[in-house]
Amino acid sequence: MKTAFFLAAVASAIVLGAAAQADDTPAELRAGMVAGYLKPAELPDSVALLPPPPALNSPSEAVDQQVARDTLALQGGDRFKLAAIDADLTFPNAAGTFSCAIGVAITADDTPTLYKLLHRVEADAGGATGAAKDKYQHARPFMLDYRPTCTPKFETALRASGSYPSGHTSIGWAWAQILAEIAPERSDAILARGRAFGESRLVCNAHWASDVEEGRTVASATVARLHASAEFRADLATAATELQAARDKGLKPQRDCDFEAQTLKATPWLTP
Repeated sequence: MKTAFFLAAVASAIVLGAAAQADDTPAELRAGMVAGYLKPAELPDSVALLPPPPALNSPSEAVDQQVARDTLALQGGDRFKLAAIDADLTFPNAAGTFSCAIGVAITADDTPTLYKLLHRVEADAGGATGAAKDKYQHARPFMLDYRPTCTPKFETALRASGSYPSGHTSIGWAWAQILAEIAPERSDAILARGRAFGESRLVCNAHWASDVEEGRTVASATVARLHASAEFRADLATAATELQAARDKGLKPQRDCDFEAQTLKATPWLTP
């Protein structure tokens, strides 16, 4: 079945068809996924936006293969465990991804608009990768090296969705850009965490380096489109106010920040 909206396969283990987010679809979709801010026709066209994935035996494909080989050494370690946490795009888990970087908890109770915004942007940034995924149906690393992923029970679903570009990376990088906008004083930490979120897909053995790189491209295009939405801009302003209120209350991140910081230090092989 053609996958036009493979959004968070690891999170929901389902494939959303192109018609799943028609203009008259209720805001709440299936399996806890919510509708984004953008209509399908408003999403960036990832086929027009991106080049094809690296050709066999090209220099870019050689880089993909080398990075994939290097990351296999991390299987079973703490970085692999963090990659599995990052792979889970369901809420409330996903809402905590940037809590250490931003310095406060992001929850439905304490920051409801920000929580909702991140959930809706997930649909937009993930959905925007669908056209290229469908067109190229690029095989994932674990399908070629026969090594496990960090989420083995979802490997069947991952096989049904093209690797290029990475939907997880698009979602994580979109989140990072948006959070950096409303918390500019923490932007370095937020963007570093956003980069690491995409790199988790390499550690997970689910994506190639080129998938992650172009996932960020799709994310940037999606965030640019989102800023044309008055509803998104209004929620963004409210989210900034909520974030400051959460800081004033002294709310602590809902993740183990020491574990995260130490784990992310152990990835020098991803530094250019």
